[in-house]
Order: sequence, then C-alpha cells, then structure tokens
Amino acid sequence: MNTTTRRLASIVMVMFLTLLVSTTWIQFFAADRLNSDPRNARALYAQFGTDRGPIVVDGEAVASSVPSDDEWNYQREYERGRLYAPLTGYYSLVSGTSGIERAENDFLAGSADALWVERVQNLLTGSDPQGSAVELTVDAAAQEAAWDALGDQRGAVVALEPSTGKILAMVSKPTFNPNDLATHNTGEANEAYLNLLNDENQPLLSRATATTQPPGSTFKLITAAAALESGDYAPDTVVDAPSTYTLTGTRTDVGNFGGTSCASSGQMTLADAMRISCNTAFLDLGGDLGAEAMNEQAEKFGFGSGYDVPFSTAASQYDPDPDEMSTAQVELSGIGQGSVTSTPLQVAMVSAAIANGGEVMAPYSVDTIRDAELQVVSETRPSSNGRAISEETASQLTDMMVSVVEDGSGTTAQIPGVTVAGKTGTAQHGDNSAPPHVWFTGFAPADDPQVAVAVLVEEGGTLGGSATGGRVAAPIAKAVIEAVLNG
Repeated sequence: MNTTTRRLASIVMVMFLTLLVSTTWIQFFAADRLNSDPRNARALYAQFGTDRGPIVVDGEAVASSVPSDDEWNYQREYERGRLYAPLTGYYSLVSGTSGIERAENDFLAGSADALWVERVQNLLTGSDPQGSAVELTVDAAAQEAAWDALGDQRGAVVALEPSTGKILAMVSKPTFNPNDLATHNTGEANEAYLNLLNDENQPLLSRATATTQPPGSTFKLITAAAALESGDYAPDTVVDAPSTYTLTGTRTDVGNFGGTSCASSGQMTLADAMRISCNTAFLDLGGDLGAEAMNEQAEKFGFGSGYDVPFSTAASQYDPDPDEMSTAQVELSGIGQGSVTSTPLQVAMVSAAIANGGEVMAPYSVDTIRDAELQVVSETRPSSNGRAISEETASQLTDMMVSVVEDGSGTTAQIPGVTVAGKTGTAQHGDNSAPPHVWFTGFAPADDPQVAVAVLVEEGGTLGGSATGGRVAAPIAKAVIEAVLNG
C-alpha cells in the first residue's frame, strides 16, 4: 500500500469513527435533552399528536383531548376549566404544562414505564398510543360548593378527608381558564399567557398551595397543641389574659379584636382563651413556650416542608431561623403573626390531624390511574407523615374547637344536627395598611370526622376592614362541609 492510499484510508477511518461517535452521542447520551428541547418540532408533533388521557372527577372528564383539524391531531379541552384549574393546571403548545397535567404527564401521554405492555402492543400492531385516565380524589359537590361560597372574593378553599389525606376540594380565586392556553392558535395562546403573567392578582398561582400568608389565629391551634404537649398546661389551666400586651423589649402594645377585654379579672382558662380567640393570652403563651417548642410543634404538623400532591406545593414556615428570633417575635408567633406564614392546604392539614387523633396524613389528589382498557395501573395508598400530637391532646383540642363553634368566635359555622369543630383567624399582613386576611379552619362531625377544611379570604373579601374569620370565612367552610356530608 503506497503512502497516498494509506493516508486516504486513515482519513476514511477517522471520518467513520467520528460519524459513529456522533451518532451514538445523539441517539443515546443527548436523546433526552434533544427530545425536551422546545425547538424540536418532531417532539411537539409526537406529543400533541397523542390521544392524551382524561383527568376525571366523579366519573366525569374535566380535561380531555378532542380531535383537531390541524397538524397537531388533538387539542386539550377543559370542562369547567376555571373551577378545576388549581388542580388540572394547563397543557399548552406555548406555555408548557402545570398541575396534574405536568405531574402525571407520562401517564396522560401513555409513555409511563408502568404502561410498557400496552406500548409494546401498540408497537407490534401499529396502533396509535393512548394516554391513561387520571382519576382525582375530588368531590365534585364540595368543589362546586367551595367555588360558589367564595364568590368573587380573592382567596382559597381546601377540604381534606382526615383519615386518608384525600383532597376533596381545592379552589383558588382569581383563577384562569386553561382553554385559553390550550388553543393551537399560538398567537392567542401567547397573548393569554402574557396577560396572566402580568396580572397583579397572579391568577396562575394557586392561593391554595403555591402562596403563603400569615395564618393569624388559626395558628393558635398549634400554640395550644405545644402547650398541652408540654405537660405544663391543660384546657382548664388559668392563663394571663390582660386587656393589652406589651411585646417584650418593645413599646408596642397588642390588643384583642375590637379593643375588647378577654376577662375582667385579666385571667381565664386556656379553653376559654381559645373559644373567644384571646390574643393577649396566646401572646403570653407563645413567649412562655419559646421558639424551640413552637417551631418543633409546627414542624410536626408539616410546617417547613412542601408536599407533592402530586404537583409540588409551597412550604409553610414558622420562621426562617427560629434560633435568632427575639422574644417579641416568638410572642407574635403565638397568634400566627410575625414570621409565621402558611398555605391553606397546611392549615387544613392541622385541622385534619386533630380530627384524625393527632396523626398527619399525607395529602394527595390522584386516586387511581387507568389505562385505555380501564385497568388500574396505579393507585394511591394513604400514607402517614407521622404523629403531631397525642390522641389525648387531639381530643382536648377537639373539645376546645367545638366550643369555638358552639358559643365562641365561629358560631356561623354551626350546622343543625352536626357538631362542628373550628377555629377562626384574622391576620394582619404587609405594612398593616390593607384590610386583614380572614381565615376559618375546622372539621365535622366532631365525633366522626369526614371532612376537614380551611378557608382564606384575602383582605376581608366583600366586608373589607370590618371582616372577621367568623363573619366571612366560616360560612364558606360550612357550605363545603355540608356538601361533603350530604353527598
């Protein structure tokens, strides 16, 4: 072989090896990155050309794929889209996915590993792939009741089944219509998405799970739980309840709602302080318990951690750094103010744990997933996140919450023939110039809990500065509880 031939052969061999390496790299190592690249038109055609599975509530599809007269074959369609948006999320050519659409994408698209038998059959028969149906835990009647009762007010409602953690209702307002984002008219879809992103009310963010607010007096449940768990307090323990309370190390006086006095004697039992939601008593109690005990109790209920339900939620928080809190800050935390923030989901979980004898169940919204032949391929099993309080403490808190509804701050949550346990909340926020947020959380029936609920109405809703949790939020919770119990 002469020199020229050897050189030519070497060049050909190098080119062959380069082609082999580059092809292997593209098909194996870079495959996932290229498939997920938004500029990859083939991936988009494959994705939107699939008969995506439905999202189902009480046997009815609230999200489904319908044939489209364009190159994409199918378009996503949402029934009562605004009602279920905090759960379903959206599926869009322009803005991608969110909510259940994102969390359960592999099943909905028919590409999950659990569907490998069906995928092989499709490959062998040449059949088009079909997505699986995702069945939610949501109670349609409870969802409707929460939507209607919240009305045009900004806020959120979450209802849970205490014994399992099933999400029975999840409403957030203002919300959005996923159909506006699902359209194949990319210009319209992009305009709708930008309008939602630029909306100061942030309708794309679920107020039920994605944003946190001061929980106000609903947090007194955790303060009372920490006190009872310490062994130093009982429901009939007499605590200080002055007309005003000066935060330690400051000149700031904090009073009770409406400037009222909790007790003429300046003292009352812990149970009575809970019943009328006495601020000064719980300020003193929070300071006495200390940051470590308060933070530990909050974490046992779930503060400090987000959840996958299966989409991710924001983490509620006692304080970013409990070790550095001043005494005044700890005192404020006793009434759910200062650095304490929470999602309505987390507040509902506190009530659900008390209703469940102190055990915290992991929240979830997907019940079962069925393939195209309606066979169950995945089913969520209830799981425990641990015990927040003892059964005795849970029983004591239940009795205290019942008194709140029977003759305390939450009487508007009463239901004839049903014993309701609850707690109201009014929370200052920001620079305190805006009307307070109002809350209610509770469960029923108190002796056989079927539903736990949390309601947040921002800036007092329709009543503004004159609103209280009892006047505005409690009636909403009542409507949801009734819907579940009557279902």
